[in-house]
Amino acid sequence: MSGTSPGLQPPADAVKPVRHPDAPAPGELLGAHYGQCFGCGGDQPQGLHLQARAGEGVSITAEFTVRPAHQGAPGLAHGGVLATALDETLGSLNWLLRTIAVTGRLETDFRRPVPVDATLYLEAEVTAVAGRKIYSTATGRIGGPDGPVAVRADALFIEVKVEHFVQNGREEEIRAAMDDPDQLRRARAFEVNP
Repeated sequence: MSGTSPGLQPPADAVKPVRHPDAPAPGELLGAHYGQCFGCGGDQPQGLHLQARAGEGVSITAEFTVRPAHQGAPGLAHGGVLATALDETLGSLNWLLRTIAVTGRLETDFRRPVPVDATLYLEAEVTAVAGRKIYSTATGRIGGPDGPVAVRADALFIEVKVEHFVQNGREEEIRAAMDDPDQLRRARAFEVNP
């Protein structure tokens, strides 16, 4: 992570991340953590519908296809949408740690334009953990998983308790998620950055 800002450099006492024994198996599709999530939710008509899969160790791969609703300049993905894709991918890493965490800091580098109809292939991994702080990095490529780098990011996630969402979220959505009869879906609604 050379060249990252001091706020994204793990401290000297940071430890190597450890994949939780109950984490999804490598290759397993993670699915949406919440149907209304703009990044991964299937109930968002203009959302990214990002698909993430567990990788080896504490890593994941993900992809999404840029649609016309995601453009900024004519025919090109909006930078904020690309940052959202990186944030969603990085946030999904927390499923492998079985930790509830939110984005504390996201530093994004835009290397090349991403055209509408292009698929962005993302790879992310947790690089270090220090107390409640989780350090991670991601890369997005176009033209295939080995294509040229279009975007990259370094991030700091902060572990939180479920009360964070209860106290700060909109009451009707929180209540609906907490009252969901599907236990797995109910638990996953609060597993990653909303």
